[in-house]
Amino acid sequence: MRYSKFLIPTLREDPAEAEVASHRLMLRAGMIRKLAAGIYSTLPLGERVIKKTAQIVREEMNRAGALEVTLPFVQPAELWQESGRWNVYGKEMLRLKDRNDREFCLGPTHEEVITNLVKGVISSYKQLPVNLYQIHTKFRDEIRPRFGVMRAREFIMKDAYSFDTDEEGAEKSYRHMYDAYCRIFERLGLKFRAVEADTGPIGGNFSHEFMVLADTGEDVIVACSNCDYAANMEKAEIKPPDDPEKNNIDLKKTERVETPNIKTVDEVTAFLRVSPSKLIKTLVFSCDDGHIVALVRGDHEINEVKLRNFIGCDNVLLADEDLVEELTHAPRGFAGPVGLKDVKIIADFGLKGGTNFVSGGNEKDIHIMNVNFDRDFSVTRFGDIRCAGDGDPCPRCGQVLETKRGIEVGHIFKLGTKYSRSMNATYLDPGGEPNHMVMGCYGIGIGRTAAAAIEQSHDENGIIFPESIAPFSVLVLPVDTTEKIQMEIAEKIYRELTAGGIDVLLDDRDERPGIKFKDADMIGVPLRLTVGRNAVKGNNVDIKSRKTGEIRQVPVEDAVSAVVESLGESS
Repeated sequence: MRYSKFLIPTLREDPAEAEVASHRLMLRAGMIRKLAAGIYSTLPLGERVIKKTAQIVREEMNRAGALEVTLPFVQPAELWQESGRWNVYGKEMLRLKDRNDREFCLGPTHEEVITNLVKGVISSYKQLPVNLYQIHTKFRDEIRPRFGVMRAREFIMKDAYSFDTDEEGAEKSYRHMYDAYCRIFERLGLKFRAVEADTGPIGGNFSHEFMVLADTGEDVIVACSNCDYAANMEKAEIKPPDDPEKNNIDLKKTERVETPNIKTVDEVTAFLRVSPSKLIKTLVFSCDDGHIVALVRGDHEINEVKLRNFIGCDNVLLADEDLVEELTHAPRGFAGPVGLKDVKIIADFGLKGGTNFVSGGNEKDIHIMNVNFDRDFSVTRFGDIRCAGDGDPCPRCGQVLETKRGIEVGHIFKLGTKYSRSMNATYLDPGGEPNHMVMGCYGIGIGRTAAAAIEQSHDENGIIFPESIAPFSVLVLPVDTTEKIQMEIAEKIYRELTAGGIDVLLDDRDERPGIKFKDADMIGVPLRLTVGRNAVKGNNVDIKSRKTGEIRQVPVEDAVSAVVESLGESS
C-alpha cells in the first residue's frame, strides 16, 4: 500500500477530549474519529488493526470448535420479557418502538436471542454440545462514555454461547473457551492475566475476566505473589483469620466523647489519637428484605459486591442520609453498632479478634471509645466483605496478595440454566425426557482489545503495536522521493516484500523527512526501513525496530531477508 493512496489523517497536537493514551493516540494516528458521545467511525488504519484482531479471535474460536453465526442487532422486547431482564437490565439498554408501536432494543448482549434461536433448532441430546459465536456490533447507553473506544456506547464484540446437556459438559466447554482465550491474547502479543470475577447482570455462577496488564488500567487486579490465584477487586477473597482465643482481660470501660463536627476517618482518628485500624466504620444498606448494617475497620473499604453475595441479595444499596438517621438516630459519620436494635449486623473478618475499638455513638457529635464485640453489641455474622489489598493473605495458599492495574478485554461465564429455564430451552435425553440445556457465555471486546494493546505499549512518540495486529508490518521510507535512485531502491524492496506476503506501507509522499519519521513512529509500524543517501552511496539501508529503537544497517540486496528475519524474531 502506498501512503499517498491511503487515508491516514494524523494530528500534530493532542486532542483536548482525549483522557487516556489509547484515545489520544488513536485520534492522532488517524485510526478513529468521533461522531457522537461514545460513537466512533473507524478509518482505514484503524480498520486494519480491528480486522487483524478479529481474525485472530475468529481463528481460535474456529479451532476450539465454535461455529460462526450473525444474530440480529435489533431485538424484540418479548424475548427480554421472557427472560425477565427487560425491566432489570437498566438504562444502558436503548429501547425503541417501530411504526406498529412494538417495543425493541438495540442489542447490548445476545443471551436472549441465541437461546431463542437454539431452542427452535435443537431438540435432541445428539445435537449437543454446540458453541455458536459472532463478531458483531453491540450498543450500551453508557451513562458516561469516555476513553475513546475503551468505553464506547457502540462497539464491536465477539460473543459466543455454549449449550451442553449437563454441568460436566458445560465445564468442558468453559475450559475449552478459557484455553482459547489464553491462545488469543498470547497471539495478540499482550501481557494479560485471567482473574476470577463477579458475574454481574449477565448472571450465572462462575466467571473469569481476561485483563491486559497496564499501569493506566481502570480495573484493579488482586493476585497472589506465590500461587496462581487472581481476581478482580469485586471478587477478590481474603483468607479468614484463625479464630482468636477468648480474652476479656484487656477490655476497657466504654467512654462517650464529644467529637464536634468530626465525622471522617481521618478527622476522628486524628482527634482521638488512635490508629484507623482501631475505628469501626458503620455503614447502613437497603437490601431486598429490609436493612442491614455492615462494619469494617477504618483503614479498610467495604466491597458492596462481596456484601451482596455474602447476604444473598440481588440489590444492596448504600442508605441515604434520611434512612441512616432514622435507623441510628444520628447523622452520617456518627453511626455505630452499640444500641442498634432489630437490624442485622454483618462484620468483616478484619475486625475479628480486635478489642477496644472506636465507633460512632449514634448521636450527633458523639463517638464511643473502647467498644468491644459481644460485651457492647452482637454481630449477626462475620464475613469477607471488604476490598482486598496489598499484603492481605491469599485465600488459596495464605501468602501475600498484590494489586496491579489492568484493562478488561474478555469475560467468560458459566451461566448454568438461567436462560434455558426462563425461556424453556430444552432437549430430549436418551430416555425421551426433556431437560434444560446448560449454557456458557464468552465475550471479547475487539476494539477495546486494540485500545488495550496501545495502553500497554506506547511511548512519547506514539503507538508501539505488536506485529500480530499492526496495521502494516513494515514501513519503507525513502527520505527524498525526488531522488530517482532512492525511489528505485525503495520501490524494489516494496515489491519484493509485498510479493512475499508481508504487509508493507511505502511512504511515497513528498514530505520533509522529519514529518515522515514522526508519522512512522506515531502509527506504530513494527519495522521502519529507511532508504536515504547511504543507500545510493554506500549501498546500505537502515532498519529500525519501533519497539526497541535499535537501528541496524544492512546491504540493499539483503534488505528483504533482514526484514523477514526481524519479523520472525518479534513474533
